[in-house]
Amino acid sequence: MRLNGEMIVRIERKGFEDYQTELFNLLRAFHEQVDVTTDSEAQADAVLSLELVPAREHEVIRGIYRYDGGEVQGATAVQGGQDSGERRHAVRRAVLKCVLGLLREATGLEQPWGVLTGVRPTKLMHNLLMEHDKAKAERILAEEYLVTPGKVKLLSQVAERQLTVLPDLFRLDGEVSIYIGIPFCPTKCAYCTFPAYDIRGNNGSVDGFLSGLQEEIRAVGRWLREHDLGITTIYWGGGTPTSITAEQMKSLFIAMHESFPRMDRVRELTVEAGRPDTITADKIEVMKRWKVDRISINPQSFTQATLDAIGRHHTVAETVEKFQLAREMGLNNINMDLIIGLPGEDVETYRRSLRETEKLMPESLTVHTLSFKRASRMTQNRDQYKVAERHEIEEMVRLTNEWTERHGYVPYYLYRQKNILGNLENVGYALPGKESLYNIIMMEERQSVIGLGCGAVSKIVWPAGGEDEADGARRIERMPNPKEPAAYNAHYMEYIDKKLRLLDEAYGDRAAKAL
Repeated sequence: MRLNGEMIVRIERKGFEDYQTELFNLLRAFHEQVDVTTDSEAQADAVLSLELVPAREHEVIRGIYRYDGGEVQGATAVQGGQDSGERRHAVRRAVLKCVLGLLREATGLEQPWGVLTGVRPTKLMHNLLMEHDKAKAERILAEEYLVTPGKVKLLSQVAERQLTVLPDLFRLDGEVSIYIGIPFCPTKCAYCTFPAYDIRGNNGSVDGFLSGLQEEIRAVGRWLREHDLGITTIYWGGGTPTSITAEQMKSLFIAMHESFPRMDRVRELTVEAGRPDTITADKIEVMKRWKVDRISINPQSFTQATLDAIGRHHTVAETVEKFQLAREMGLNNINMDLIIGLPGEDVETYRRSLRETEKLMPESLTVHTLSFKRASRMTQNRDQYKVAERHEIEEMVRLTNEWTERHGYVPYYLYRQKNILGNLENVGYALPGKESLYNIIMMEERQSVIGLGCGAVSKIVWPAGGEDEADGARRIERMPNPKEPAAYNAHYMEYIDKKLRLLDEAYGDRAAKAL
């Protein structure tokens, strides 16, 4: 059975509708590089056959997985489903549970997230807690979704912390949050797919981009004032926002304060400083002047060879130096990012990163598990980047849990990604009271986030009680801005117009009533 390297799996189904996307995601949790086909004539390394058949008490999903001369079989009862919608969900769960069992037996691998393949499992946890007590919600995760006890506990912790930090999490639709995308970096990291253009060459576009961004800020600010909508959080991301000059940052802060309503009520303003080689004393002074609450200084690793391999182009010493500078200048809510599974790293190198983090003690620590994103340089040249084995990744996660608990950090947000090593997760930990409100809002999708700037994606969540709301589910619509600065500069007015029309459609006259 091939555990690494690309393989083709042919899916054969009978008696139920297509769940190809979910099945593909589940197969990918067991095989790092896999593709699927439903073409009966196609050559394949393995065949997954599934059939819905009647049984004495329940319908049953019967499955056979044939691979490399071996074969495993299994069956899962379809339980529940009185109406058509409920039955569809029951069949889907049975299909995924059956396939999970087959793949476990075939590969010998366990999947801590069971049949969950989505990126936001905490949304499911919150929805369960709205209908059931904590014990019942946890039991459903374990029995119906086959989530392991450790991950069930983690979801419970995250959900509880989110409601402690944001007790009005489900009542935030009278406000919005703002994301501002600055698409420039000193260099582009090998694992990155975010809009990140080399600022040294200017891409011909920095000044033009900033002018367009200010116009977008002013236009959205006017719309918010007209509709009497306040702002909960503002997040500067990218790229690396601190790639631009201190004077350019100051101009953007002035535009924000002149344009956005009730800035004195904004609960959190974050600047993703990210790259230590972009941080200077004059930029820190600007952030302090304009009351930035939280910044990120992201080492990713404290091993210099790793930083060189992934194209970070800054030193470990520079990370420490800039962290200490920010601290000395009065910034007291600093996040640091670490990435589990970077090329060439093993358990010991990750231990070193935790030891070095311990010397600095940031207020929050976001731990990502490496994901092979389709458009990244690392994915396109995957054979050049050796990463840790699954058991090593799992040990690094265990060390993270142990370290954060020992030092008083609490998990407060969580998300998953496609092609993530070990089929694991990314977790944000924070000292109590230092959690990122924006991160919670973005992940749980309970409030609109208006994206401004290059590569920014607006995520518009229809307010409660709207005509598009059905069965407690909110309509969510995404609208991306252009990723390339030149395209943004040429077309930002068109995108402003589209964005405001979408906001009008979502809020209409309800915005003022919601406050």
